[in-house]
Amino acid sequence: MKNNDILVRLREATGAGVMDCKKALDDAKGDYEKAKQLILERGVAKAEKRAERKTGAGILETYVHNGRIGVILELRCETDFVAKTDVFKTLAHDLVMHIASMEPGSVEDLLKQPFIKDESLAVGDLITQAIAKTGENIKLERFCRYEL
Repeated sequence: MKNNDILVRLREATGAGVMDCKKALDDAKGDYEKAKQLILERGVAKAEKRAERKTGAGILETYVHNGRIGVILELRCETDFVAKTDVFKTLAHDLVMHIASMEPGSVEDLLKQPFIKDESLAVGDLITQAIAKTGENIKLERFCRYEL
């Protein structure tokens, strides 16, 4: 497989920028799996640096399942620009679906749960990946789940 093909595949898998993928691929000497791991590690480091940034924007996401289970979620980010991105909106939707299905008792419990769409990831890791993709701090502020 050519380096350009690997680069495209790496971008699609991680959502990282072209230059981040290229640097990780160079650092991994062309090894796709090593490069993917480097990108994930660097994303965590970026997320940790952003953790103290104020999250003054965001969205409320809702979901109702069969008229019997309802979830409302407050997901925060730093700017309205990021709040309108597909990455952020998809994260919010995935989170309300997860909450409806898995019934976490608190935000802390939710962050530790394996993500229903990919059990190799904790929900907290999913948020960390979104932080790396958007370049902004993202905070799951609160949620409420109702069930009849």
